[in-house]
Amino acid sequence: MNLLVELFSSLWCCLVEYVTLAHGSGGVEMSELLEKLVFSKVKPGFRRVSSGIGLDEADDGASIPIPGLGHLVVSVDSYTVNPPFFPGGNIGVLAAVGSINDVLVMGAKPIAILDSIVVEEGFSMRDLQVIVDSMINVLENEGVALIGGDFKVMPRGQVDKIVITTTAIGIAENPIVDRPRPGDKILVSDYVGEHGAVILMMQLGLSSVEEISKGLLKSDVKPLTKLMIPLIEKYRECITAARDPTRGGLAGVLYEWAMKTGTLIVIDESKIPIKEPVKRYAESLGVDPLYLASEGVAVLALNPTCAEEVLEYVRKLGFENARIIGEVRESELFKGYVAAETTVGGLRVVEPPRGELVPRIC
Repeated sequence: MNLLVELFSSLWCCLVEYVTLAHGSGGVEMSELLEKLVFSKVKPGFRRVSSGIGLDEADDGASIPIPGLGHLVVSVDSYTVNPPFFPGGNIGVLAAVGSINDVLVMGAKPIAILDSIVVEEGFSMRDLQVIVDSMINVLENEGVALIGGDFKVMPRGQVDKIVITTTAIGIAENPIVDRPRPGDKILVSDYVGEHGAVILMMQLGLSSVEEISKGLLKSDVKPLTKLMIPLIEKYRECITAARDPTRGGLAGVLYEWAMKTGTLIVIDESKIPIKEPVKRYAESLGVDPLYLASEGVAVLALNPTCAEEVLEYVRKLGFENARIIGEVRESELFKGYVAAETTVGGLRVVEPPRGELVPRIC
């Protein structure tokens, strides 16, 4: 009898599906989980408020139409980065910057943030002060008010160090809904993959390599305010989609756009700005830099009639590494695909992000 019970238990365990780290990495597994867990169960009338942006867009935030004001744009995110301190920043900086950027790429001016901090018992009070001070400093520099929040402590071992959740609020006259169209050009504002490369190397114990120890390679975490606010004011009608390539990296953003619109997005690998140390270490670790997260970069889809003009303007704003790296195409055979023109002249399919490439990256 006991043998039968044990056998049944073993079979049942094999059939039960469990949450894995891959479900939180921003790739295929996460999309499938959200569809099964949330999207498929929320009725159409409860997926957005009036004509606002909601679950149907699966964007970094949502919007609520406010008569006479435009749209109230809201974004919520939780930050669990490991380690909480890294070259170029810490979890407090990341939380403030990440939420500000999520609102900006939806075409809104960020005005306020709420935060919720959960800390493990025994966490260094000095480190906590540095993290909170860093977050407040970013908000003050960006003119964003901290209007409320929450603080909790969990018993030792029941949470790993510290988790910060932020809710950012912004105002948009005309929010950006990601709808890249055939012919649109794809622009990246800066080098990609730096944040992901640094976190990966820190997790693998490679913090002593020369590029990191000398400050030549660090996280690119920074607000996109000086880029997006001028672009929204001057070229809003030229922008058909905008995103910051965090979890899943550049490949993740482009794959989502291609799938959403049923188009083919083709990029030129030789035009993608990637720093040499990022490329070198990523390749040595068997990682494609296109999947590594950036925390201070914008990816834009632009109307082809004004794309070059926008590129020139972006560089004048101080983003001299900005590049147009590809375009959106119509294709009957390859709807929902991303392809890269290689340096040797061929084409390769850029697969959607899968698995736990770099867990707890943000």
